[in-house]
Amino acid sequence: MFHKEGAKIIFIALFTTTVIALLSEKFIADDTLKLIIQLIAVGFLILVLQFFRNPRRHVIATDHNIIAPVDGKVVVIEEVYEPEYFKDKRLQVSIFMSPINVHVTRYAVNGLVKFSKYHPGKYLVAWHPKASEENERTTVVIENNLFGEILYRQIAGALARRIVNYAQEGMQVIQGTDAGFIKFGSRVDIFLPLGTEVNVKLNQKAIGGKTIIATKA
Repeated sequence: MFHKEGAKIIFIALFTTTVIALLSEKFIADDTLKLIIQLIAVGFLILVLQFFRNPRRHVIATDHNIIAPVDGKVVVIEEVYEPEYFKDKRLQVSIFMSPINVHVTRYAVNGLVKFSKYHPGKYLVAWHPKASEENERTTVVIENNLFGEILYRQIAGALARRIVNYAQEGMQVIQGTDAGFIKFGSRVDIFLPLGTEVNVKLNQKAIGGKTIIATKA
């Protein structure tokens, strides 16, 4: 199953691979060179297909858990000052996505979308300390019944050139459903209330829609 945001790129990659294979068959006499070119083309197609994969994950929505919004590695767990919306200290949990991770963004909690804003910006590597403030990004705040307001930020990386965000102010969203997509490498920051019990550790692999980031009774 592939994400709808990849439909155009998948079509182009499939068309390009087919054209390369046909042209190499017609114009290249050297069988070894022909095979190398065809394998490179097929390899490119496979990379595109795996990047836009959208695995089905069964999520039992509950207000008691905050789940990972994306696949990747937990790279930050720390108290920080959040300057855009809360303008006070929050607990930040960041997940870095490499180009080989699934890049679907899923809603981490149930609730009402209170804030949703896109920011154009730079394309620093996603783990750069200034990436969350200077890179292209979107900021979304969801009000949950138990946790209160939870902010998550989709951040473009050095390769990413398009962030897709489906959250709109006033929407009621369901945990685990499709919240958007970030194309070609990036990071998601989650800002939680201070004192939130966090269930993940640094360098832990997170699975979007599965890994529980935090819990509350």
